[in-house]
Amino acid sequence: MTRRLGVLFIGALFTAACLAAAGALAYGQTTQTPPAETKPGEAKPEEKKEEKPKTLWEENTLFAYIENSVVWNTGRASRGNHNELRFYDFEGGYTFNMAEFSIKKDPSEKYPFGYGLVLTAGIPGTSNDSQKNHALGIFRGDDDQFAFRNTPNFDLQEAYGSYQFPLGSGLTLKAGKFVTLLGYEVIESPNNLNFSRSFLFTFGIPLTHVGALLSYSPLPWLSLTAGPVVGWDVARDNNSRMSVMGQVAVSAVKDLALSLNWITGPEQAHQNSNPRTVLDFVANYTGIKNLTIGANIDYGWEEDEATLAASGTRGDPSASWWGWAGYVAYDWTEALRTALRLEYFKDAQSVRTALAPLGTKTDLFEVTATVQYKIWKGLVGRVEYRHDSANQKVFAIRAPGYVPTGKSQDTISFDLYYLFF
Repeated sequence: MTRRLGVLFIGALFTAACLAAAGALAYGQTTQTPPAETKPGEAKPEEKKEEKPKTLWEENTLFAYIENSVVWNTGRASRGNHNELRFYDFEGGYTFNMAEFSIKKDPSEKYPFGYGLVLTAGIPGTSNDSQKNHALGIFRGDDDQFAFRNTPNFDLQEAYGSYQFPLGSGLTLKAGKFVTLLGYEVIESPNNLNFSRSFLFTFGIPLTHVGALLSYSPLPWLSLTAGPVVGWDVARDNNSRMSVMGQVAVSAVKDLALSLNWITGPEQAHQNSNPRTVLDFVANYTGIKNLTIGANIDYGWEEDEATLAASGTRGDPSASWWGWAGYVAYDWTEALRTALRLEYFKDAQSVRTALAPLGTKTDLFEVTATVQYKIWKGLVGRVEYRHDSANQKVFAIRAPGYVPTGKSQDTISFDLYYLFF
């Protein structure tokens, strides 16, 4: 009964509306809505302009910088004025770190192909960051070891091509030489919160790979990547089996980026077994204004590690290492930023750091405080204090015998770089 009354009521309203409209037409009258008036100080809403499609050149991303630094060891520096267990700031005193030029393009709907080329260089006759990034087989031979002074002062850091296939949301294939998926910190200094690199960056993960990766996003907040690579920092494999690298990246929560990265495969010369594996977790949160919070956790192991097996002193020659690093940075103004890093790294058998007796554990701690200031346009200066400590003597290597004599190390660094784009 109620349903019928409702239908009748709606019908009556509709009939009345039709009669009113007919009456208005019969008298030649039309009802018009007067134009809305714009009140003083109230702007009319602008019509949304249609975005112009990007040209091929506009889809390119350019990045280039030069960097210089001075590192002062406040205590007893090691042989040759070195800072032990450091990477790019290994050399004391002045260093022209690197000049880099990068051009990259991601595949798009209009242009489904992509590419990347990253070139770096230093001053001939000096030690620089480019030499430490060489992959075995590209400007580095088997007889050149860290700090790679016998290699050229330039590097082909990345050179790859990519293509997006029209499958689902887009299946992307990338092949060539590219940087690793692992780690919170990267090779490019301006893209890091601190000047010096962490122990995790230096000893826990690789830098570059040669191989191929497939990437797919089944959901807007989920990205999956995996593929075969030649190995750790090698372009010419030292065995006949490839390694496999992958990533699961999640951005389901606003301003929170999470990724689980991994790599596994044999890395020993002429040995297709005994895989080396690393699990790498990275988190970054930027949901609080001007604040960046980051975390990095690594766990790695290698079966029948070569140096432990050669020593013949252990029943189980397998090696393991793990560590964590936490990052906090705050932008006080558009020009001024401060950043703090806390880190712990455990080298259970001392095979990664190689400065303590083989088979004994090395525990490393470090705290790094960095002040960064944008001086002018792309010119940025940084001042950094870092304190390293260990459970045994691994710093301040001295003659005779070239043995470590200290359990701690403190440095103050002054860094200056210029961004061109």
